Amino acid sequence: MSKAVFTSPQEVEDAFYDAFARADLEAMMVVWSEDEEVICIHPGAPRVVGLAAVRDSWRQMFASGTRMRISVSNEVVSSGTMMAIHCVLEHIQVEGDNEFHSPIVATNVFMRGPMGWRMVAHHASPTPEFEPLSASGGPHIVH
Repeated sequence: MSKAVFTSPQEVEDAFYDAFARADLEAMMVVWSEDEEVICIHPGAPRVVGLAAVRDSWRQMFASGTRMRISVSNEVVSSGTMMAIHCVLEHIQVEGDNEFHSPIVATNVFMRGPMGWRMVAHHASPTPEFEPLSASGGPHIVH
């Protein structure tokens, strides 16, 4: 499979979530930088560093046969000419499961190189259970 040239971080992110939803390992790896410093952290899993390890983590995930529908919301973007960071909420529905699941908070980091934009980091974590706001309208805990 030839490497696509992504002209924006958003193109990379769209291709990432499309490959994720289709459980397409080759399409997934097209979005990643070929640098060995890439990092991937799946929810509840240890940090994976290096292109071969990232590839293997996605291979294992896709091998389960579970297919998911994924939508992204609440995107917060920080972008420059060479690097972009997208912090999003991933809403995942497992095929055949109608149960409501809490969103996953994810941070996707992209770098621009000779072949366009590529993903260099994906960190996804479960969101905590949120308490309703207090009567005063403020949070119960201030960080």
